[in-house]
Amino acid sequence: MLQALMGKIFGTSNDRELKKYAKRVRDINALEGKYEALSDDELKSAFNELRSSVLDGAKSLEDVLEDSFAITREASKRVLNMRHFDVQLIGGMALHEGRIAEMKTGEGKTLVATLPIVLNAMTGKGVHLVTVNDYLASRDATEMGVLYNFLGFSVGTVLESNSTPEEKIEAYKCDITYGTNNEFGFDYLRDNMSYSAEHMAQRNHNFVIVDEVDSILIDEARTPLIISGPTNRTLEDYKVADGIAMQLKKDEHFTVDEKDKVVLITEEGITKAEELFGVENLYSVENSSLPHALDQALKANYLFEKDVDYVVNDGEVVIVDEFTGRLSEGRRFSEGLHQALEAKENVEIKEETQTLADITFQNYFRMYDKLAGMTGTAETEATEFAQIYSLDVVSIPTNIPITRKDLNDLIYKTEKEKFAAVIETVKKLSKIGQPVLIGTASIEKSEALHEVLKKEKIAHTVLNAKNHAQEGEIIKHAGAKGAVTIATNMAGRGVDIKVSDEVKALGGLYIIGTERHENRRIDNQLRGRSGRQGDAGTTQFYLSLEDNLLRIFGSDKIKSIMERLGVEDGEYIESKMVTRAVEKAQMKVENMHYEGRKQIVEYDDVANEQRKIVYKFRNQLLDKEYDIHSRIDAIRVEYINNLLNICGIFDGGDKDDFNLKKVSEILKEELNFDLDVEQHSSLEFEELHDKLVEIAKKSYDDKMSVLEDDIRSDIERELYLKELDSAWREHLYAMDNMKTGIRLRAYNQKDPLVEYKKESFNLFGELISDIKFNTIKTLHIIQFRMDSAEEEAASVAQQMEMQRKFDEAAMIFNHSQNQEAQTSEKKVARNEPCPCGSGKKYKQCCGKSGPKKGVFAGNGISAS
Repeated sequence: MLQALMGKIFGTSNDRELKKYAKRVRDINALEGKYEALSDDELKSAFNELRSSVLDGAKSLEDVLEDSFAITREASKRVLNMRHFDVQLIGGMALHEGRIAEMKTGEGKTLVATLPIVLNAMTGKGVHLVTVNDYLASRDATEMGVLYNFLGFSVGTVLESNSTPEEKIEAYKCDITYGTNNEFGFDYLRDNMSYSAEHMAQRNHNFVIVDEVDSILIDEARTPLIISGPTNRTLEDYKVADGIAMQLKKDEHFTVDEKDKVVLITEEGITKAEELFGVENLYSVENSSLPHALDQALKANYLFEKDVDYVVNDGEVVIVDEFTGRLSEGRRFSEGLHQALEAKENVEIKEETQTLADITFQNYFRMYDKLAGMTGTAETEATEFAQIYSLDVVSIPTNIPITRKDLNDLIYKTEKEKFAAVIETVKKLSKIGQPVLIGTASIEKSEALHEVLKKEKIAHTVLNAKNHAQEGEIIKHAGAKGAVTIATNMAGRGVDIKVSDEVKALGGLYIIGTERHENRRIDNQLRGRSGRQGDAGTTQFYLSLEDNLLRIFGSDKIKSIMERLGVEDGEYIESKMVTRAVEKAQMKVENMHYEGRKQIVEYDDVANEQRKIVYKFRNQLLDKEYDIHSRIDAIRVEYINNLLNICGIFDGGDKDDFNLKKVSEILKEELNFDLDVEQHSSLEFEELHDKLVEIAKKSYDDKMSVLEDDIRSDIERELYLKELDSAWREHLYAMDNMKTGIRLRAYNQKDPLVEYKKESFNLFGELISDIKFNTIKTLHIIQFRMDSAEEEAASVAQQMEMQRKFDEAAMIFNHSQNQEAQTSEKKVARNEPCPCGSGKKYKQCCGKSGPKKGVFAGNGISAS
């Protein structure tokens, strides 16, 4: 109350920011006449002078902002026939400062972005613009590219649909790069799995603008990006577990918590499950996979709905994005949930996978030197943007005041009554030709409405996850006279719905929401489709007590109000008090999801520090100038120190007690050379240590001397990378397993996050040791068996290339919820010979622990 009063007297912080920007807008406008008078060539020349002054360091970006914005606006007038409004200049300044510009739908955010993009591209360090899908990235890069090219900048796109690795490398070299959040994130992970610096696409992370920033940094940030490979685990358990899950009775054998999306099996359920599985103890070691499979089967059958959470397309279970209604091709639920859904739907069960590389959107985008975003709906998530991303939100006024009418919610007792009312409203509006856009929360509801409208013979178009490929065109024409469009969760964001003067006279676009979403932003996005640029329009939500949000989170209070008012069947209530109750229910869910995202970040922050260390060293290894020989010499010394420690040989110890026989056995096994025990039995600790280092180094150098220095360096570098990647994969697997069980520590009055930090620190220490010592062992144990060094080098190079191709074929890149990828590789039986050619059984080689494959599996190449 006090804050609101103070805001009215002194103005809010947002008002003060707008006043600051308004002064600079006046300065930019004062330059318009100067640049209008220039010819095209003179305008380009003026810009090039400005650009040179920034590149030379004579001027900062702040120094040239007014002139840059003025030139960009003038160039836009000439090549795009669009002049930036004053409010768009304000939006451009907010983005340049690394903030979120909240601008309503239809305010021209695509054009706004050109201002900070041009300004920041002057540094030559590259600017990225991230959008939610390939269509928008391609469209915006093409349309705005005309302006950038006029000013002398190159423009590239990174698209999931048609970008080859070579095209991506070229796209990232451009001054300005457009693409989707998934592709930027996956390209980063792919770069850090590359075995050649020349094959890495991204050059740096300078400045990024995230379009629809709430969708990408909030909604999609609940699910990390994961690159996965096969685990070779059995899939039969999922089919069996699905049949058993269907025989268990709800409330007697298990309980379902829809609010927290949890299924808990009861004691009676455990007893029944043991009977049905035919085992004595469901939780014994030999049955360790069964409880997990049953848990996922119960979730699949009692928490996840077909045509709501997923669809079945061509025999495959495909996730439906809960925020956009789009199909999430390539994404798979993790931890066996996707396999459980495949068992439920009786389609082919695809192999489970293991994480090879992962990162959250939060940690990916926080790598940029400067992060900015734009959207029509950010204010409700301002706290999260500030706490997670250090981004503040600037609400920018519309160019023309909004005239849209946002009516109070109408609440009915049942869904049937609600839909009947919606149909009546649509019939009434269709008669006069006023276009209607109906927002639904699921495919199921959109298809139910579709059937009713068909019966009523009302022409309409349906946009949901099953036909999202045409979403741009469908949404574009949703404002035509007489148009009736059903859209799932407002897919088609980023595409303006324009209305004619005739439609404006009829009242503009009429928005009908058939259900409140769990998040207020999604409702605001739907509302924002109407009333762009001061157009007329109306929005109204039709709700029922059977809607998921009200049923799970807030129906009791509303139901009691309806009963006190004596609401009859078919009647509704409309009041601000009820609307506020609905919003409170939404805020509860928003807070729950925020806590979930916050927890994801807290856990990934631990892994991220480790990720940065590993990736930094990996990049050093890829550098041809890196002194790999000195690094190996240093590790060899560490290895000998560790070896002596293992054998109980310490400085100051009695040399007569030194167990040189054990030292000799380990050196033979791990480094492949013989140690004369008698010859070294009289040495003190320091002498022994130095002698072992000397002998090991000589043995290694003698063996490697048959190779040219550059070939030797390449082999050492590549084998080091192989060991690093293999150990990192195992580390991620261990971290995943630890994260799954660590939350149980809370029952022992311990903070799971603190425990996770402690144990991950210990695991990371083991990881570093494993990488170093396994590298030394692998390099020492290699034996060359060719007649000439040239043949040997050619063979090694050929094997490396084969391995690289094998690795690439084994990886499937996907976006997780915690999702995982599928693999098309043929499954190899555990006791069959390994296909990599090592001569070992599959279970003792590539199938030992996840996707460790090929000629570099085990102890190294051509080992003997």
